[in-house]
Amino acid sequence: MKLIFEKGARGRRGVVPPECDVPLEVAIPQRYLRREQALLPEVSELDVVRHFTQLAQRNVGVDSTFYPLGSCTMKYNPKVCEEVADAEGFRGLHPLLPQLRLGGTLAQGALEVLHHLGELLAEITGMAAFTLQPLAGAHGELTGMMIIARYHKSRGNPKTKVLVPDSAHGTNPASAALAGYTVVTVPSDERGLMDFEAFERALGLDVAAVMLTEPNTLGLFNPRIHEVAELAHSVGALMYYDGANLNAILGKVRPGDLGFDVVHLNLHKTFATPHGGGGPGAGPVGVCRELVEYLPTSVVRKRSDGTYALEYERPRSIGYIAPFYGNFGVLLRAYAYILMQGREGLERVSEHAVLAANYLRARLRGHYPIPFDRTCMHEFVASARFPAVGGHTARAVDIAKGLIERGFHPPTAYFPLTVPEALMIEPTETESRETLDAFADAMVELASLARTDPSAFQEMPRTTPVSRPDEVLANRQPDLAFLPSPPDESRDIR
Repeated sequence: MKLIFEKGARGRRGVVPPECDVPLEVAIPQRYLRREQALLPEVSELDVVRHFTQLAQRNVGVDSTFYPLGSCTMKYNPKVCEEVADAEGFRGLHPLLPQLRLGGTLAQGALEVLHHLGELLAEITGMAAFTLQPLAGAHGELTGMMIIARYHKSRGNPKTKVLVPDSAHGTNPASAALAGYTVVTVPSDERGLMDFEAFERALGLDVAAVMLTEPNTLGLFNPRIHEVAELAHSVGALMYYDGANLNAILGKVRPGDLGFDVVHLNLHKTFATPHGGGGPGAGPVGVCRELVEYLPTSVVRKRSDGTYALEYERPRSIGYIAPFYGNFGVLLRAYAYILMQGREGLERVSEHAVLAANYLRARLRGHYPIPFDRTCMHEFVASARFPAVGGHTARAVDIAKGLIERGFHPPTAYFPLTVPEALMIEPTETESRETLDAFADAMVELASLARTDPSAFQEMPRTTPVSRPDEVLANRQPDLAFLPSPPDESRDIR
């Protein structure tokens, strides 16, 4: 497919704006005027419509295909939530309005949504209060670690370390390091859980926090989580909950009741708001009662007369961590989703997600090695380690390419690093049994091919515009710029 710059012809126009009736020398200072025409594609409206329609048809997402991306919870986004986010009163609200003198009157609806959503998230997670400002999950992690750092600093505790399991999400160590801590990795045991004895050896008075995902990235719930929390608290460390896998326990157990002090949530995972493609996301952070005063500025407060206002006077706050009040449209979608589901609906979400994951695990047993083949939560990890045949060996990337050829987005590959040739599969609760069976059938077919003719994968996928590019070359020598050819005067079609 050609770039849009390669389509059309010199002089072709889709829209012809009216002539400017203000002299340029008056409207724009001469030093700001272009000396050359801007490099823009010269195409008709029909060219533009067809170009972007064809691009959209090449996109892969939840609306077009099964998307079992482990750890990321790529579930369907109900269209009614999109309608709520697009409501005129919300869509047209200027983000600065709540800060203005009249904002208390003109932005009450938006402030009420923020306040009530924070209350709902606090109830769901067992936290005392939330900030909705973080703009993504990793941003929420950093916010949580900054709160932890401020808390310890205010108490004069010279803590320097954060404990992170080796199966943690990749951003966990980065967030702890950015907050000024030294990261200590805790290995997994033979059951795929954080090694309890190694954890005890690493725990000391210099540990500021323990960062855990529960269930972990293997889809396994740690039955000793209460003991972990008690030991951490005994040395003055705080428990940090990475909420990426909350979809597995939604409505069943609250992180706060497990002993966690700080929680970040991915609204674009658990609460069915858009995810992927570079954003936007939302990573609200909840804290226990002892940490409420450290939440970012500003905070929405409900006044005694029932109206809402922004509170800025927070001397122990970590300060501003995002402009305005987070990605408001994403927050609206999550708010609508929670109200639509209710408590019973949120419980069914986790029940169906766990059932779907265990169904696929059972379907793939015997076809793929499953290192921890026992009842999982919302996801499980298989391994694409196959014996060599004729000098060729199929790997996780080959299974992924084969799935693409068959119309499925592949699961997360090569993560977690604790499983060789990992395929991390999370079906979510929104997929039908027919879809799960079609995916399982494709996986079984590819496993059979991997054992009999692994060389067949070398040309997959054969059904897509791009097959198997040289990924190393693409990373080291990316071609990111379009250099247009001189205009062809013979194609001067106006």
